[in-house]
Amino acid sequence: MSGTIAVIGAGSWGTALAVLLARKGCRVNLWARRQETVATLLETRENKPYLPGVQLPPGVRPTTDLELATRETDLIVLSVPSHAVRLTARQLKPLLPPDTVIVNTAKGLELDTRKRLSEVLAEEGLAKVAVLSGPSHAEEVGRGLPTTVVVAATGRETAEYVQDIFMDPTFRVYTNPDVIGVEFGGALKNIIALATGMADGLGLGDNARAALMTRGMAEIARLGVALGGKAMTFAGLSGIGDLIVTCTSMYSRNRRAGIQLGQGKPLAEVLASMGMVVEGVRTTAAARDLSRHHQIRMPITTEIYQVLYAGKPVQDCVAALMERPRTHEVETGLW
Repeated sequence: MSGTIAVIGAGSWGTALAVLLARKGCRVNLWARRQETVATLLETRENKPYLPGVQLPPGVRPTTDLELATRETDLIVLSVPSHAVRLTARQLKPLLPPDTVIVNTAKGLELDTRKRLSEVLAEEGLAKVAVLSGPSHAEEVGRGLPTTVVVAATGRETAEYVQDIFMDPTFRVYTNPDVIGVEFGGALKNIIALATGMADGLGLGDNARAALMTRGMAEIARLGVALGGKAMTFAGLSGIGDLIVTCTSMYSRNRRAGIQLGQGKPLAEVLASMGMVVEGVRTTAAARDLSRHHQIRMPITTEIYQVLYAGKPVQDCVAALMERPRTHEVETGLW
């Protein structure tokens, strides 16, 4: 192992992971799409738009040259938004040996196909894929604050290989063979973070936030299990762990966007003000389509879809959720 890793994507999360790996002594090629981004990173050694206050260690080498970034690397960390995964995979495929391990860190679903991102990568010929997920704000990882995540892969050897690379005194990594569950947990929690943000924007209080998180996890797990995930995965780091941090922290873009929507601001204005991708918006549309296709009840997702894509007032969604017909919390078959 030469100790060189390519991080593809110089947003907040890609930059934070590059910093983490460089602090461990790895040489990191950090690829950015824009030349002006690379010029600024080289000059200031700081990604001020996405990760202000975190200095890039000397081992991080920014570049816009994808071939140079991936040359003789042991591992590719893919940290681009979900909608850019397929195109980036097509650009990477001719540059990489067939056994290259790809660690995907984006949390979302492809909107047009409704596929998980590891499925997208496999379709583009990058089949040796691991998924890194869990409660992990880039702002805290970049500062070296204690963080715990999970890496999922279909092969144990691949998962443990990635685990060993990322493990650090401040960054603990567990493994999980349930790629489906880990991906759905990471993607769908962004929808619920939009919902809790909307509730906060309306001033609905702690009870409403807790209810949305709890019932939100119930519908995340319903869809995830129906599509092949394991129920216990949703009780873990990529499930309830990521849900908690995304629904309660102001670092969360989805929660911040939801707050503004709850305050009555139009979606276009909210997205323009964020300056970063809000993954939950696209994921809501993909998840709503999946739930309808597979006939899975996802009332919160359905209402958030109505806000985002049909202009339904947020307050009307609250009434729709609260006035649904009575039901059991858990379908146990005992009654």
